[in-house]
Amino acid sequence: MATSLKSLSQYSDKNIQDISGKKFGIVVSEWNEQVTESLFSGAVETLLMHGAKKENIFRKNVPGSFELTLGAQWLAELEEIDAVICLGCVIQGETRHFDFICDAVAHGITNVALKFNKPIIFGVLTPNTLQQALDRSGGKHGNKGDEAAITAIKMLGF
Repeated sequence: MATSLKSLSQYSDKNIQDISGKKFGIVVSEWNEQVTESLFSGAVETLLMHGAKKENIFRKNVPGSFELTLGAQWLAELEEIDAVICLGCVIQGETRHFDFICDAVAHGITNVALKFNKPIIFGVLTPNTLQQALDRSGGKHGNKGDEAAITAIKMLGF
């Protein structure tokens, strides 16, 4: 559903389990930092609100969204990490760079999840404009970071 019709911060309480003993890795892209920091804040707040312990949330930064997949793989390799959340933002530009990056990141994150058989969550915004990104990182359409965190929680309860 288009985020213009639904808030990214609204979700169902179904399939939410106790996560007090779970460990989460969060990989954050430094590119579009204003947006990704808001995504990170949303993800952490949601994890804490549902019982995650602050000391069980591990953050690693990568230069851009393209590097999220390798960062996710490095965290997924750690047996103690139960789920990895990837947060980034790729804004449409005038070249096809957007298409290549978004495609590579989506496929890469999927491949890491399948390789390690654990939740690797796609929390990457792919808006047309910076304003759309801001609207989806704590603005009028909620926060994709919230959505990514609740997705990790729900997948752990699968």
